[in-house]
Amino acid sequence: MNAVTPIRTPAEQALIGAFAATREQSSGALGELRERGFAQFEADGLPHRRVEEWKYTDLRASMREAKPLAGAPAAAELLAAKNKVDAMPRIGGARIVLVDGFYAPELSDGSRLPEGVAITPLAEALVLRPELAARLTGGKGTATNAAFALNGAFLTDGLVIDIAAGADVGHVLDLVSIVSSAAQFVTSRVLVLVGQGASAGLVETHVGPAGIDYQKNSVVQAFIGDGATFEHGRRQIEGDKAMHLATLEAVIGANAHFDTLTLTTGAALSRNQLFVSFSGEHAKATLRGVTMLRGKQHADTTLVMDHGVPHCDSRELFKHVLDDEAHGVFQGRINVAKEAQKTDGRMMSQTIMLKDGPSMDNKPELEIFADDVQCAHGCTCGELDEDLMFYLMARGIPRAETERLLVEAFAREAIEDFGDGPLAAVEELREAMLGTVGDWMRARG
Repeated sequence: MNAVTPIRTPAEQALIGAFAATREQSSGALGELRERGFAQFEADGLPHRRVEEWKYTDLRASMREAKPLAGAPAAAELLAAKNKVDAMPRIGGARIVLVDGFYAPELSDGSRLPEGVAITPLAEALVLRPELAARLTGGKGTATNAAFALNGAFLTDGLVIDIAAGADVGHVLDLVSIVSSAAQFVTSRVLVLVGQGASAGLVETHVGPAGIDYQKNSVVQAFIGDGATFEHGRRQIEGDKAMHLATLEAVIGANAHFDTLTLTTGAALSRNQLFVSFSGEHAKATLRGVTMLRGKQHADTTLVMDHGVPHCDSRELFKHVLDDEAHGVFQGRINVAKEAQKTDGRMMSQTIMLKDGPSMDNKPELEIFADDVQCAHGCTCGELDEDLMFYLMARGIPRAETERLLVEAFAREAIEDFGDGPLAAVEELREAMLGTVGDWMRARG
């Protein structure tokens, strides 16, 4: 039997060489995690269009080179990052900062953490609590995912955020992930453990310099205890030349509620992956997103919603606004296992084309093995309503302002419904996201 040796791209060869050069830098649970991720990457390589899950985002063709692995930021880089972070509006109470994927305690508000919240650097947490490694290996959706494996193979640092059982965190944790000025490959992993009956929230903001083709691969894994509420916001406003891969894995306990909202306006190429599953009955998950693209930007939203137990509800609503020659992708699948009777799952993708040039690929799917369920999916794609345009313009509103008002109303449906819980800072996040939508439209001119 003849063995077939795969042809490696320059990026794949560089990544294999980078792993070999840094192999000895990690040991223990972190080292095992990296070895596991690298073994999968070495076997599969970068995903391409023949891989169904990556059909519309050919990473092998797009990632022509692998940037050097990011190292711990020096003092000058930390100072530059501090100036940028300080200039950013704060959302919520305590700010947590990652610079080039490394936790920066000197830029973070460790002393302002609310009662019941503890933050530990990932490498340190794995030494103190090696049992956490089992959580980091990923579930059914992430364990074989290419971006997740790549993140694991080159993981250097990250955070473990512990929310104590019963804690009522009245404000959101503001997590800023910033890339310094170098063209580099940045990885990070954030593990969030939400205790039983707790109520908490986390907002991620991903930023970086314009004009630099850096690469980022971030993963957030959230384990939500029984009866808990966890609200997760995400703003992806990376630099215009960046490549951004993001994975969110959430496991939801009984009678718990998980709510997530993502706003995407940055990066030349981005992919936002969501893998959500229920581990207990009578739980609810709400997934929302707004993507706004111009120029030749490419953004892919891929989600898998797994209903494996009965009496759970899920809602997915994703909005896209495309301009110029941008390319949007939405791939969503709801899986309903045979045991998951009384499931209620509904998924919708909606797109507005501001010109004739953009393109949108939609692939909503249902896979149902139970017989007592309510499930639906759909997608729409079209232009702004000309009758509404005429109605507003006839009242003296300029065309550009009319378009802005209609697009804001379109996006507002996904943004305003976010956050049913008691978190006061949710309103700040909504306003920040709506402000970004308005700024995007005004910049369009």
